[in-house]
Amino acid sequence: MGDNHHHHDIDTMGDRRLGWAIAINMVLTLAQVIGGIVSGSLALIADALHNFSDAAALLIAWAARKISRKPPDYFKTFGYKRAEVIAALINLVTLVIVGLYLIYEGLWRLYEPQAIEGWTVVIVAGIALVIDVVTAILTYSMSKHSMNIRAAFLHNISDVLASVGVIGAGSLILLYGWYWTDTALTLLIAGYVLYQAATLLPRTIHILMEGAPEDISIEDVIDAMARVAGVSNVHHVHLWQLDEHKNALEAHVVIDDFGRSETIKTALKAELVQRFSIVHSTLEFEVDHCPESVNSLPANSTSH
Repeated sequence: MGDNHHHHDIDTMGDRRLGWAIAINMVLTLAQVIGGIVSGSLALIADALHNFSDAAALLIAWAARKISRKPPDYFKTFGYKRAEVIAALINLVTLVIVGLYLIYEGLWRLYEPQAIEGWTVVIVAGIALVIDVVTAILTYSMSKHSMNIRAAFLHNISDVLASVGVIGAGSLILLYGWYWTDTALTLLIAGYVLYQAATLLPRTIHILMEGAPEDISIEDVIDAMARVAGVSNVHHVHLWQLDEHKNALEAHVVIDDFGRSETIKTALKAELVQRFSIVHSTLEFEVDHCPESVNSLPANSTSH
């Protein structure tokens, strides 16, 4: 009971941090958009859009955390933890759209250059830098245990770098009148946004496609199960991720004595948890009618 209460307190504190991060980032986004329109800086608007995507990512992650805590029911027998993975997918697709839009706007600006008010850019970007650092601090500890929060944290770090870059571009405009630096920075921000999305999307899709955990070899799992006393053969193995932190397995296990099935099952489940962190396993036992059978993964079996 004490552990559950402690965990609830941590969750509540995490939700509160997310709430503050969302609020200040939404205010910052509005300020950056106004500053970008007033100054004529596309880089400032680009930074605002990126920052808005971060605020939206935090909002979606917050909602997903709430949903993921719901217990399993008749409609979602594995529970709702995968809601956080779905949230990550939404956030990353949004990043791709934002990145492509920024590239479009940046290239269009090359054909139609506009005057830019350097001081407005520097002042607004300076405020953004402070808020980005505060947001990164609020989400840092939470980012260690969640794909969504980790992605949002990385976005905030990139925002810090973008704000520094915008300040630099504004300074160059003030000192030398180099308006092209605004467009160049916009393209750099867009490229970094797309790089982040390309890095995180494959893993997110892999989980939603019920792929096997990347750090677990299905052959090693079969071999470990086959070494348990009383096991003759392991086949029709399916291995997949329930969510970011939980793995599941189902398999047919051939044993030499049905009378020892409970003992063998206990030993197998303990081996799966201890060696591979497979917390959910469904094992179907069969009697060994073919002693010379070889432990293997049949060609027609699939791993999820």
